[in-house]
Amino acid sequence: MIELTALNRQECIRYLGGAGVEMNSQMEELLNICEKEIIDSAQPKFLYKEVTLADSPFLLQGEDIQSHLKGCDKAVLICATVGLSVDNLIRRTQISNMAKAVVLDSFASVAVEQVCEKGDLLIASKYPNKHLTFRFSPGYGDYPIELQKRFLDILDAQRKIGLCTNDSFLLTPTKSVTAIMGISDKEIEQKKRGCAICTLRGECRYRKAGTHCGF
Repeated sequence: MIELTALNRQECIRYLGGAGVEMNSQMEELLNICEKEIIDSAQPKFLYKEVTLADSPFLLQGEDIQSHLKGCDKAVLICATVGLSVDNLIRRTQISNMAKAVVLDSFASVAVEQVCEKGDLLIASKYPNKHLTFRFSPGYGDYPIELQKRFLDILDAQRKIGLCTNDSFLLTPTKSVTAIMGISDKEIEQKKRGCAICTLRGECRYRKAGTHCGF
């Protein structure tokens, strides 16, 4: 079971800085309130399943994922969410207080990433003598976003944790993640994540500001 007892405040501030929000005493208080509300609303859930790549050729669609999984014969499919209550909280707040909703949304993004990071540690503990790639999600680079549905079907995510996709293959709840991590017996090149593989690079607020998100 994954729990969230605190959220990375600096990550949230970095998100907010990218949105042009200035820090002051009122914002500090708002951060305190929003962090607590996200933690109280979140229902963190995480699933993973090992697959053999030779038996799952559909997972290797596109040059980017083939490069990412080079040298791997197996992989782990992953999904994570902080739950529908977080989505509902943000939507309700957008009606009455957009500034607060922006902070809640930023903390929610931090929250789901922390769930994934805790999941990464769990998976690493299950494969102590293996080498793992970082998470690579459908929608990165030329990796088809349509694979999100296949991931969730394999993980039985809708039944187990209430995670599904809409007709555009976007995740519901929205503060959720699907990803794949390669597994190899041999040491593999630790490639860097970056703008080149990000599906949001065309609209990214960090790139527009001349910076990057840190990945």
